[in-house]
Amino acid sequence: MRPGSLMWFLGAGASAAAGIPTAGDMIWEFKQKLFVSQRRAAPEIVADLSSAGVREYLQSHVDSTNSLPQEGASSEYSALFEAVFPAEADRRAYLDVKLGGAKPSYGHIALASLMKANHTRIVWTTNFDPLVADACAKVFDGTGALTSLSLGMGAELASKAMADSRWPIEVKLHGDFRFRQLKNTNEELRQQEGELRKLLIEACCRSGLVVCGYSGRDDSIMTTLEEAAALPGAFPAGLFWLHRGDGAPYERVSDLLALAHSRDIEAALVRVQSFDEVLRDLVRLVPNFDAKPVESFGKQREVRSAAPAVGGKAHWPVVRLNGLRVEQMPTVFRRVVCGVGGTREVRDAIEKAGVNVIAARTQRGVLAFGGDSDVRQAFASFGVEDFDLAQVDVRRLRYDSVERGLLRDAIVRALCRHRNLAHIRKRTTDLLYPKSVDEPELQALKALVSPLGGTLPKFPEVQWREGCGIRLEWASDSLWLLLEPNPIFLNLNGENKAAASVFGRERTFKRYNQTLDALVNFWANFFLGDGGEVHALGVATGVDAAFKFGTRTAFTRRAGV
Repeated sequence: MRPGSLMWFLGAGASAAAGIPTAGDMIWEFKQKLFVSQRRAAPEIVADLSSAGVREYLQSHVDSTNSLPQEGASSEYSALFEAVFPAEADRRAYLDVKLGGAKPSYGHIALASLMKANHTRIVWTTNFDPLVADACAKVFDGTGALTSLSLGMGAELASKAMADSRWPIEVKLHGDFRFRQLKNTNEELRQQEGELRKLLIEACCRSGLVVCGYSGRDDSIMTTLEEAAALPGAFPAGLFWLHRGDGAPYERVSDLLALAHSRDIEAALVRVQSFDEVLRDLVRLVPNFDAKPVESFGKQREVRSAAPAVGGKAHWPVVRLNGLRVEQMPTVFRRVVCGVGGTREVRDAIEKAGVNVIAARTQRGVLAFGGDSDVRQAFASFGVEDFDLAQVDVRRLRYDSVERGLLRDAIVRALCRHRNLAHIRKRTTDLLYPKSVDEPELQALKALVSPLGGTLPKFPEVQWREGCGIRLEWASDSLWLLLEPNPIFLNLNGENKAAASVFGRERTFKRYNQTLDALVNFWANFFLGDGGEVHALGVATGVDAAFKFGTRTAFTRRAGV
C-alpha cells in the first residue's frame, strides 16, 4: 500500500513453505544429534521432535552439558550448529542437503511480482537459499533483472546499485550457501561485514521495513536495526514486524519496537499465519496488480488424479469435512461515529459502561451489536455525531477483517449463551468447552471419549475439558464454522504447558477416522441444536446478531453430481 517505500527483511520462516527448515527446526535437530552421539543412544528414542516430551528430554541433556546457551538464547542456533559440525565444510554440506532442490513458494512468487511492479525495491535476508532469485527469474522471465549481492562481493556493489536505482535488489547478509562464506557460527557472526550493516542502516533512514520469518535471535542484525531506529528520521514509512503464533516475540524484538515508538516511528507487531498467507492477503489490496505469475504458479502446483472407478452398487468415495455452513447471519451493524480511538479504547468504553455490547473500530466508525440505549451509553462521552446502520459488506468477510472479527465474537457469544459453554480466545481460534460435564446433552459425547474432564496428573491446578475449537473461514461464497474437537486446558502456564501438551497428545493420538467422524458429528449437532436461530445478546431493541447453521457438515463429491 506504500509503493516503493517499504523494504522487506526475510528470515528462515519465509522459506518454510518451500520445504526449508527454520532455525528453530534445525535447533531441535542439532539437539537430537548431540543427544544420540553423546549418550550413544538409539535414534528411535528421540525420533519424534514434534513431541513436547521428547523436546523436554533433549533440552534436559543440553542443559546438563553446562557448555551451551540456554533455550531461547540469541546464540543458541549458532552455538549448537558449531557444536554439531565444528568444520565449515561439514556445515556447508549440511546446508547443501537442507537447501538444495528447494523451489519458491507462493509467497516468493508474489513478492517477486511486487518487485516487478516497483512496490518493493529491496529485499534483505539472512537466508542462504536462492528462492528470491529463483522467483524473480520466473516472474521477470530471466535472471538479469535482479541484482543479488552477498558476502564476498563487497558492499560497494550494493551501494552503487542502490545509488543507480538498479531495482530490484536482494542483499544476503549471511552469504549464499553455494559459496564458502557462510556466516552461521558465533565467531563468523561477530565478523559480519560492517559495510553491509552500515548500508542497511542507511537504507532504513530512507525507507520503511517489513520483517517476516525472522525471530530476532541474531545479535548483529538486531544491533543494526537498533542503531537505525535511534537515528533521526529512521523508518519513514514504518517498521512492521510480522510474528507467527499466539506467543510473545523474542524479547529483543519487543524492545526494538518500543524504541521505535519512543522515536515516533510508526511501528507494530503484526500477527500472521505464514509468509505465503501474508503475501496472498497483500496482493489482494494492491491496485492493478499483475496476478498472472501467481495464478500460473497455483496451476502448476495443482495435483490432479483420476477419480477411482465405481463399480456395481458402490457409491463414490466421500470425505467428511469439518466445516459447518453459516446459513444465516446479520446483514447490518449499528454504526456510531464518535471520537473514540482504536478497538482497545472501544472495548475499554464498553467495559467501563458495564453494558452488553459487541463492537470494534473501523474507518466507517464504530460497528456494534447491542441494544441502542447500551450502545449510546458506552460512547456518549466521546461525542456521538452519527447513529445509524451500516450494511455488512460480504466482500470483507472473505479475509480476516474487522467485520469478520465482529461476526466471530458474536457467534462465540451466541453459542456460549445458548449451549451453556465457556470459552478461551486464541488469536485465530476460540476454544469452547462445557461449563458442566454432567449436562444430559453431553451423554453422546461421554460415550465416545469418556471422561469429559478432570485435572492434569502431577499438576492438579490444571483442569481440562473435552471441547471443540472453532474458527471462521470463507469458502464457496459462504462463511464456514470449522470444528476442531480436542481437550481444552485451563490455568496453563510456562511450567505446566509441556505436560498438558503430552497429555493432550496421548488422549487424542488414537482418534482415527471413525472416532473423529463421530466427534465432528456430535459437535455439529450440538451447535445446531434444534435448528433454530441463536442470538448473541438477546436484546429486544437495537441490533442483535442472529445465526443459523447448516444441518450437515461439508463433504466432497464428484463434480456435477
